[in-house]
Amino acid sequence: MMRLQLTAAVVALTATGLHGFSFVPSRSASLVSTPPPWGKQPRPQTRPSLVMKEEGGSKFSLANLFSSDEGSGKAANLRGSSNSAVLEPHPSKREHINPLNALYPPTRERMEGGSTDSGSPPLPFHPAVKSGVLSNGLSYVFLPNRSPPGRFEAHLQVFSGSSDELEPQQGIAHLTEHVAYMGSRKRERLFGTGSQTNAYTDFHHTVFYAACPTLAPGRSGAPMLPMALDALCDVMEARCDPSRIEKERQAVLSEMTMVNTIEYRVECQILSTLHRENRLAKRFPIGKEVLIRNWNQDDVKTWHRTHYRPDNVLLYVVGDLDPEFVEKTIEEKFGHLTAERQGSQIKLVELKEEASALADAVVGGTMKQAQSWHYPPVRHDFCVGEGVKDILDAAGDSGKLIRKDIKADGDGEISVYDDYDIHLQQPYSMDDKVDFLKSAELSPGKVLRPHIFKHELLQNFSFHLFAKRPVEPIVDMESFRRSLARRVCLAALQIRLNVGGRSDDPAFTFVEFNQLDSAREGCAVCSLDMTAEPNRWEEAVTKSISEIRKLGLHGVTPGEMERYASALLTDAEQLAAQGDTISHGDQLAYLMETVANGHTFMSPEQSYAVTEAALASLTLEEVNDAAAELCAHITGLAEGEPTCEGVVVAVACTPKSADSDPDAALDDDKLCKAIREACQVKVEPVEDVVVPHTLVTEDVLEKAAEDHPPQWEPGHFSDGTPDTPADRITRPFTLRRLGNGIRVGIAQNAAESQRGHLRLVAPGGRNAEKRYGFKPGSLAVGARAMQEGGSFGDLSREQVELFAVDHLIMVEINCNEEALTMDFVFPTTNVGNTGYGDSKQLGVTGTEAVMQIVREILVEFNWEEDALGRSKQSYRTAHESLGKSLEGKSTEMIMDAVAGSDARFLSIDVDTVNAVTLEDAKNAVMSQLMPSDIEISVSGDFVVNDVLEMMLKYLGTVPADANSEYKVEDETGAPAEDFGGVPALRLPGKHLDLELEDSDPRAVAYVAGAAPNGWGFLADGSTVAQRVSEADPRASDYDKQRRAHPLFANAALSLVSEIANRRLFSTVRERKQLTYDANFSLTGFERLKGGWFLVTVTASKEKAQAALEACKETLEALRTSNPISPDNLESAKRVVLNRHEGELRTSQYWATMMSGMQEESVPLKGPLSVTDFHAVIEGMTTKDLQLTLDCMGLKEKELYTAIGKTVKPEGVVIEDEIVRASPMAGMGRGGALTG
Repeated sequence: MMRLQLTAAVVALTATGLHGFSFVPSRSASLVSTPPPWGKQPRPQTRPSLVMKEEGGSKFSLANLFSSDEGSGKAANLRGSSNSAVLEPHPSKREHINPLNALYPPTRERMEGGSTDSGSPPLPFHPAVKSGVLSNGLSYVFLPNRSPPGRFEAHLQVFSGSSDELEPQQGIAHLTEHVAYMGSRKRERLFGTGSQTNAYTDFHHTVFYAACPTLAPGRSGAPMLPMALDALCDVMEARCDPSRIEKERQAVLSEMTMVNTIEYRVECQILSTLHRENRLAKRFPIGKEVLIRNWNQDDVKTWHRTHYRPDNVLLYVVGDLDPEFVEKTIEEKFGHLTAERQGSQIKLVELKEEASALADAVVGGTMKQAQSWHYPPVRHDFCVGEGVKDILDAAGDSGKLIRKDIKADGDGEISVYDDYDIHLQQPYSMDDKVDFLKSAELSPGKVLRPHIFKHELLQNFSFHLFAKRPVEPIVDMESFRRSLARRVCLAALQIRLNVGGRSDDPAFTFVEFNQLDSAREGCAVCSLDMTAEPNRWEEAVTKSISEIRKLGLHGVTPGEMERYASALLTDAEQLAAQGDTISHGDQLAYLMETVANGHTFMSPEQSYAVTEAALASLTLEEVNDAAAELCAHITGLAEGEPTCEGVVVAVACTPKSADSDPDAALDDDKLCKAIREACQVKVEPVEDVVVPHTLVTEDVLEKAAEDHPPQWEPGHFSDGTPDTPADRITRPFTLRRLGNGIRVGIAQNAAESQRGHLRLVAPGGRNAEKRYGFKPGSLAVGARAMQEGGSFGDLSREQVELFAVDHLIMVEINCNEEALTMDFVFPTTNVGNTGYGDSKQLGVTGTEAVMQIVREILVEFNWEEDALGRSKQSYRTAHESLGKSLEGKSTEMIMDAVAGSDARFLSIDVDTVNAVTLEDAKNAVMSQLMPSDIEISVSGDFVVNDVLEMMLKYLGTVPADANSEYKVEDETGAPAEDFGGVPALRLPGKHLDLELEDSDPRAVAYVAGAAPNGWGFLADGSTVAQRVSEADPRASDYDKQRRAHPLFANAALSLVSEIANRRLFSTVRERKQLTYDANFSLTGFERLKGGWFLVTVTASKEKAQAALEACKETLEALRTSNPISPDNLESAKRVVLNRHEGELRTSQYWATMMSGMQEESVPLKGPLSVTDFHAVIEGMTTKDLQLTLDCMGLKEKELYTAIGKTVKPEGVVIEDEIVRASPMAGMGRGGALTG
């Protein structure tokens, strides 16, 4: 079953392209060539960029390499000035297309009047969205939204990123982002108001944002929007103080070290090859170290004043605000800005002239001017079908490209911009010494651009096959229908790859085919991404390419068409049902992507109506035409098939160790040969699979109810809460037990409309391996085997997976140190429907389908050898990869030390994995799934009574003795509720060092020590509450009562973690400038007594020891000389409460909160932990937290420390610093660098 979380994710219309290796999940993207439709989207992240300056006395100038014309123009009045001073025009400002695209008022008015280029009916605009342009050229968009109420977000997007940098400016966009926002005093005024601020830099833009309450906390209750916009406007007028530049320079340099993982370097190789014909191949946001170290105030200010102009930004505001007030405030705060004033403060004349020449070239011949000002200034080698006109030529013919200066040439007329190397195709002194421009002709007219990347830190083979295509704006019914057809095709193929493709245990371990619109790259990228074992790469390439060719040549089946079209409609219906409950962040992410790519921004209700209308007449022929178009770059590589114009890009990454056998070493020729041969394999169309309408028949349920009559019993708790009744619904959740012993918790959550989350928890986990004498690793490997399998009774795995796909169910099964968990995400409405409109036939609800799956896991699960094989391979790969990761290997080393080599807390080594048999895995996992031991918590947008009836019907009829044949005796002899604890920490602590071979210098440091578990139990069985009471014998009755609350320790530890992280940031990064980031975390076990804290800090090798000492100093000061202040406490309270309030909107959070409430092994967790959360947090005092800190092992003799460093492999020669990227900075195709 159980890659259901991946397969259903595809059908739920979200998929990921190549992920950015930024430090937050990259934004997920839709299967269509449109932005993700209203789905959950983690906020894009970016890391600070680097600044460049020549080391010699004179600055490097592009004028030495390129010809450029001096800009000229009429003088302009200085807006906002009290006098009539006249300033010259800004040297880089040019007439350009408005960044609002379809939301540009004249364009919107024309389209709403029914006019489109295609003649097809236009799509409707969101009725509430407001947009406009100030007189100074600044554009803005406002979308009213009330989720959550009383808050808003404002994002300022500057349309200049790393791709706009000149040769001596590589990395300066990112550094300027740091300097502009971190140095803003007006941003600091938002501190303590419950606001969050951040910024990020990417190829194409720099974005600053503030998420705030609509009214300031406290008595004033002043509107927060003016304060937030003040902070964002301050970015436009940044002072660029030398002291701030120096602080952020050190942060950026530290960040270079932190992000320079092997995954990051792989992304660099991929992007450099994919975009070798344009600037993106040489302009990564992280920049060049040698330049960063030398920039001064004039360098940073020159970049800032060149690009931070009103015409070059777009302001987004989304939230619970009045539109008139928003537009008035935008005018008040930003109306005084002028490009002329910015231009007057540019001091570096050479760079000013070069930037002017670049500006001419940008509007003269790039995708930025031709299609969207959001795009980077690039061109692309598009791989398109015959007869498709080049988009730059089309834009030139239409007048969008400004090519007014033409000069005669011997062969005719050419634009003067053709003399400017805007796409950086010539060699430059700062370039990496690589050549990705090799191309191979597989056969006449069939061109491939191959590249092989080998590195000793790579564990697996990965393969990436690309074709770039123009972004098609989705603005009318015709383009919308094509996008739906593509989505059906992509969903069908992804399910084939992940369901059918695994039936015979193929060589690949992961495979994905997708096409995504990418504003950051200025194109749509069609990609095949696959990983495999190095010794089976050819087989994996053949299998994955064959599946794509099968879709391209034969299309989808009628059954697939019906299945995925229905899924699209269900998804649109769910989003429409959410209405104004979609969060500000999700609304804004969708709005930004939609505007960037020129699509029409619709409301969820409009999108559903348009989807239903389009799908009602969408034909199988249209879908199969879309399939042929999507796969044409691959099908066209076969002999005799029509060839796409353009280049197909192939990148393979493989371990360098594979070269030990010269005959097996992968090279360009072997890669091209494998691709060519894979494209000649004959493929046959797939046949439809019969998918059951239900997994459990009524006959089976009737017999089960007769043999095991279901009944409800009261809920019972150990936190002091009275038993809950068995026959009444209670708020905010209903907690009770089934007669067979299953503990049940149900909470209604309408915030996620038509969605639900179910969590099954079986206490035990890897702790049970030790406690019950199971073979080491058997529970963990078995849980993964269950995820990889999924056959129930007489139903095959493929049938079960497609049942889950039809019902949009995602499943994830995990085993951690203390529990086996199963998480199910599902729709609460009828799914698996067929037909449209009046002819629609409803399937069972997603909720009922989930109940069926849970029942079948407990009573009808089939264990399969091939699923175990995939599980073991996954664990082997994970362990071997750990040994090649500096962070992974270092973390494992310090955990081994603090845990006393206890295997429960360490990764599972290869020998241990190999020793697990199918019988071992089955016995271990099924022993945990006895009804009396498990707890099921479910939350969602449903009627509680309906869910209670389903649980009684499907789970209440599970026999009480189900799986009892797997029960084993507890070898410890301890009571079931006594879960045991972590090993006692051996004192005194010690320091550890680790070295890992790597060609790039990196370091990471750790500080670790003993800590309570998440509910305040220490390893010796004592509690935080007991220790605090003993340390404060004169406490008032009020203090004693508060500290006796079962949530006290949990709340105190949350606040302590928040304060510790803030202190580490201000000390180690801000004051000492030793790192980009230092992080304090707790293991937070719920059942195991005790745990550890861990401080992680990345730094350069030279500063690693100093960073380690600074972290220790910070913890010691927090404990003694600089204790927690009232301001620290109040700020932490707001952060924790705001986070809690935000997470309460998710069903997953409710399910997680309810899990453990009825478990005797988590004695302090019960209903009070939710109902009293605010009161307990608000009641905390600085003394409470100080005494809680004393329960941790923070003294010098109690600390374990470690430093992991890379060392240069023997025989490796490091290139001269001036020509070497430092580090090799590849922005993943999904993310940016977060400041």
